[in-house]
Amino acid sequence: MSLETLEFETAPKPTRSVIVLHGLGDDGHGWAPITQELDLSPLGAVRFVLPHAPLQPVTINNGYVMRAWYDILGTDLARREDERGLRDSLQKLEALIAREKERGILASRIALVGFSQGCAMALLTGLRHGEGLAGIAGLSGYLPLAATTAAERSAANRDTPLFLAHGTEDPVVMHSRGVASRDALAALGYTIEWHEYPMPHSVSAEEIDDLNRWLLRVLAD
Repeated sequence: MSLETLEFETAPKPTRSVIVLHGLGDDGHGWAPITQELDLSPLGAVRFVLPHAPLQPVTINNGYVMRAWYDILGTDLARREDERGLRDSLQKLEALIAREKERGILASRIALVGFSQGCAMALLTGLRHGEGLAGIAGLSGYLPLAATTAAERSAANRDTPLFLAHGTEDPVVMHSRGVASRDALAALGYTIEWHEYPMPHSVSAEEIDDLNRWLLRVLAD
């Protein structure tokens, strides 16, 4: 099953793509206003692709059906992971990246951005993708399937810039979990731009400004 997407282009004939992955219970529409705050005009035409995660029951929410990239089995995000769900969404996102390349966008001009569950999927997918991407940004999330990252990561993306940001008052994905993910990736040799903000599980104007500057840099020729 392919993913439904919301898309918009800043001008005709885009040469770069930014794929934005929402969090649990949200959809692409939830990130459209934030994405439209980004000013990437110095790069020329950019296509923003905001996919909607599949609808599925989520265990931690009493089986309530909502949009989710994978099931959340409990509060311990490190020890109880829905590996099957994670890998299923990984394949769907690989197909989405392939479609962008089929539409003429080079892998080196594709950036992945994700929030919360979307952060997990951006890291899972981007680090394993077979061609070098422009960059991978993860907001208020964590590194999933961390124990397999070293063995499964792609050599093509070992030098891909990472942008990681987290709220110090996050009660959903604890700040310490974000820090642990940052440290695990640093130990594997990745170049990470780290930001933290005095906020809960949310997005701030300062964070969007920092992300904007990073995207301008990694998507530039």
